[in-house]
Amino acid sequence: QVQLVESGGGLVQAGGSLRLSCAASGRTFSNYGMGWFRQAPGKEREFVAAISRGGGMTYYADSVKGRFTISRDNAKNTVYLQMNSLKPEDTAVYYCAAQRDSWRGGPADYDYWGQGTQVTVSS
Repeated sequence: QVQLVESGGGLVQAGGSLRLSCAASGRTFSNYGMGWFRQAPGKEREFVAAISRGGGMTYYADSVKGRFTISRDNAKNTVYLQMNSLKPEDTAVYYCAAQRDSWRGGPADYDYWGQGTQVTVSS
């Protein structure tokens, strides 16, 4: 019932910044907690950041805390991930995800997923 489309990925140098966007379908976007995950080649999909339905609560993986910021604009049906001070280890496909029951957790807790957008950080 929810379709998600990520954009904003690309190639950046270490220390640079990118802003990812996730556009969601429907007028009930605010009913869903949103999260960002990433997956590097040969590795498991890992949690990056999550935000509650109204945007009042956020949660980050330790690896990105202080560098990444998740936000949402429910009027625009969009969630963002601002990524600063990027490191080569941030290189991965980044996925936007939505869940109906809560706003944080692991991949199994999320109900809908986007197709992913590639982020590559060069050294």
